[in-house]
Amino acid sequence: MSPTKKDIDPVTELVEEDEDQSLPEPDAAVENAAASLPAGRAVIERSAKLAPSSPGVYRMIDANGDVLYVGKAKNIRKRIIAYARPTGYDTRIERMIAATASLEFVSTATETEALLLEANLIKRLRPRFNVLLRDDKSFPYILITADHWAPQILKHRGARTRQGNYYGPFASVWAVNRTITALQRAFLVRSCSDAFFEGRTRPCLLYQIKRCSGPCTREIEFTDYRELVREANAFLSGKSQSIQDELAGEMEKASAGLEFERAAIYRDRLAALSAVQSHQGINPRGVKDADVFAVHQAGGFNCVEVFFFRSGQNWGNRAYFPRADRSLAAAEVLSAFIAQFYDDKPCPPCIFTSHVIEEESLLADALTVKSGHKVEVNAPQRGEKRELVDHALANAREALARKLAETTSQHKLLDALGQSVGLARAPHRVEVYDNSHIQGTNAVGAMIAAGPEGFQKNQYRKFNIRSSDLTPGDDFGMMREVLSRRFKRLIKEAPRASAPAAGAALVPMPAPNDMPIDIGGSGESPWPDLVIIDGGRGQLAAAQEALSALGIADVPLLAVAKGPDRDAGLETFFLPGREPFKLKPRDPVLYFIQRLRDEAHRFAVGSHRIRRRRDLREAGLQEIPGVGPTRKRALLHHFGTLKAIERAALTDLAKVPGISAETARKIYDFFHERPG
Repeated sequence: MSPTKKDIDPVTELVEEDEDQSLPEPDAAVENAAASLPAGRAVIERSAKLAPSSPGVYRMIDANGDVLYVGKAKNIRKRIIAYARPTGYDTRIERMIAATASLEFVSTATETEALLLEANLIKRLRPRFNVLLRDDKSFPYILITADHWAPQILKHRGARTRQGNYYGPFASVWAVNRTITALQRAFLVRSCSDAFFEGRTRPCLLYQIKRCSGPCTREIEFTDYRELVREANAFLSGKSQSIQDELAGEMEKASAGLEFERAAIYRDRLAALSAVQSHQGINPRGVKDADVFAVHQAGGFNCVEVFFFRSGQNWGNRAYFPRADRSLAAAEVLSAFIAQFYDDKPCPPCIFTSHVIEEESLLADALTVKSGHKVEVNAPQRGEKRELVDHALANAREALARKLAETTSQHKLLDALGQSVGLARAPHRVEVYDNSHIQGTNAVGAMIAAGPEGFQKNQYRKFNIRSSDLTPGDDFGMMREVLSRRFKRLIKEAPRASAPAAGAALVPMPAPNDMPIDIGGSGESPWPDLVIIDGGRGQLAAAQEALSALGIADVPLLAVAKGPDRDAGLETFFLPGREPFKLKPRDPVLYFIQRLRDEAHRFAVGSHRIRRRRDLREAGLQEIPGVGPTRKRALLHHFGTLKAIERAALTDLAKVPGISAETARKIYDFFHERPG
């Protein structure tokens, strides 16, 4: 009897909405897998004799020692024997079995422990055939500190090392920033850092625009400020109605006492609280702390929409696009998704799902053990909870429709780009390079990557220029260093076969539903099909020189030179062995290349500014030509902080004693000159 879906864990990969995603493998790969299937099955049969009959986790390993798959089982031996049966496998299981060279087992006391261990191993080992949920997008929280006499409200990510009250998760940084702004208006709690707070001698701008009560300069009494903090904590803890009632009562009392200015303050705070709640959209009455998961399938794709409800308030939602075999039902995809989702995230007491999960009780028990409190997992069928699920399901349907539309458009643009530059096939991976510096200082090289699913932000890389032989401002030398370092690493980590030569007949990119599968993200080649350089003929020559020195002659290069006065739409394009050319002003490919170049420039400039700010903190203002210790003291005495100097206008800088017009210009240009 062949293994069923119940016998073998579903194989899916979780990809967030801005990540690379593709679908089933070509037939050739299936044939190769089938050819080595007997050998893999023989390995599994031998291992099954040594497998324990207890709950636990098993690892399937290939000939290179890489873990292919991590699975859990109530009885490991029975699960392994299921893989050794001769017929009835679907394609993905055949590929996994064919690649298996050995197995390892870890016994656990219970199946619940096995589920938790499985999630931990998958997160650490990143097996090719498992669910893989990326770690680089932790959820933001709101923190109200408790380690200072004047508590601060701020956005927080990462470990909870600071003393205070944490509220979240929020679905996005945008949601956190919007909420903090509204809470500042409602409760007037400070958001400045402790260092900034301690250095104030007069209230800052936030006090002037009524977004802070000014505790730094004692504009408010200590007891009154603590009361504002108490109200803010109560509101975020779900006691919003009682806080609104208190404010309304104070407003009425002030109005009755003819204290109209004080009444207006309470009126404005009530309006700010109403704004917070109106922005939160649907706010359930009978649900306090819960996460809602809904999955929608269409066209071979899956979208899981997650809504976060805390303290009876909607704190946002996020869409994910799991990659899964077409044979997997929605409930199977959802089960695999949730098990990985909470591996490194706090879990609320209630989890509502759009589909009934087969191992619902096991998943609930595992999350209960992990979180330390009772967790319920269920698919509500009626009432307010079902309305929440239906709302999430509608959002999943809309998000998937947008994703499919964007994917189709991206495929067409990549096809057209390949035709414009004479590639043998439409590029699946495009890398764009740019440099950023100011007069050679804090030089940074940047690389972005794009593909059929848009920008692959998890593939972005920055390069701190470190060659001591470069002349400051040598853009060509910087480009040679960046490309040399990038491709040396590629040669070492992912040797490749020759790419198709430029000028051959273009092979159109497959439609989204026919694209090759990339299980676990390891099947897609890290080598680019096209490299775009921000620059002209000189930059192109530097790129060719760097690649030729490494023996690379089959990576297509394209240089994009800005038009006169850096006008968009007048770019000149340079290809090796071809005359420079331009694209028509309204050509979609021109806009596409501009978007790629602008993204690379944004990333390069952002990386440069981060490095420059760090160096400024370390070296201070003395890094600016003409500014020594005396002028530095004069500037800080006049403006108070480095940030204020950075924001100062040219005329304000010239008013500082000892700062001439020429030095003021140097200071202003240092902070505001457009990076190269």
